Amino acid sequence: MAVIQNILITILAGYMTIDQNGPVVLSWFSVIVGMISGLIMGDMNTGLVIGGTFQLMSLGVAALGGASAPNYGLATIIGTFIAVRTGTGTDAALAVGLPVGLLAIQLEVVVRIINNFVAHRMQTHNNEGEWGKMNREAWLGPIICSLQTMIPTVIVVCFGADVVNFILEFIPKWVTNGLSIAAGMLPVVGIGMLMRYMPVKKFLPFILVGFVLSAYLQVPVLGIAIIGFAAAFWYFTTEIRKAEAPAAVAVAANIATEEMGDDFDE
Repeated sequence: MAVIQNILITILAGYMTIDQNGPVVLSWFSVIVGMISGLIMGDMNTGLVIGGTFQLMSLGVAALGGASAPNYGLATIIGTFIAVRTGTGTDAALAVGLPVGLLAIQLEVVVRIINNFVAHRMQTHNNEGEWGKMNREAWLGPIICSLQTMIPTVIVVCFGADVVNFILEFIPKWVTNGLSIAAGMLPVVGIGMLMRYMPVKKFLPFILVGFVLSAYLQVPVLGIAIIGFAAAFWYFTTEIRKAEAPAAVAVAANIATEEMGDDFDE
């Protein structure tokens, strides 16, 4: 069973990168990858907790203009694997997963450099009319992209707890403590950035209701999500009726005007 999990986790790490730059079937978002990783490892709850934490960290972070951002998807996969396989909990998973996600930035830069040579090679074959070679070389791009996440995953999967313990021992204590503090602060910063661009004043009652349900009534996240969906559906249908009312009045007024015009004609 462990061997199958190792293979599936490695495949997921490689496909995540291809999916991110291609069809986007599963999505590379941490919460989605965390759920799938949890299913593979047999503990979906842990995968969702770790994925949700990294998802909150990634709010407001975007790789624009060719810039590189931490690979929170890879951090989620590694963190979930470590947390479930070694039983060290989410704190160690975050402490190990986040540095791996940051390391992936350097690997992404290397991959972009290599793929740049591949692209120029394909362009040369295209200009020479050798489209068969060009099509075969096109497969190198996704394969090379997948290696940037598969290689770190294979290292962690093959060496397991040993490499984790080595990393934890190698990293200074103040760094791990700082990462733990950052892991607690970054989700709050992410939510704050998200709320900065949301119409908070307009929907303040809904936010307060959600806070009371979570903090004081201990309602599970799924229950709050269902209530939120019901509130959103009610608001959406109400706004549609408000928008349709003036149009209906205008149509009725036009019909009345036409009928009055017909009476005058008679």
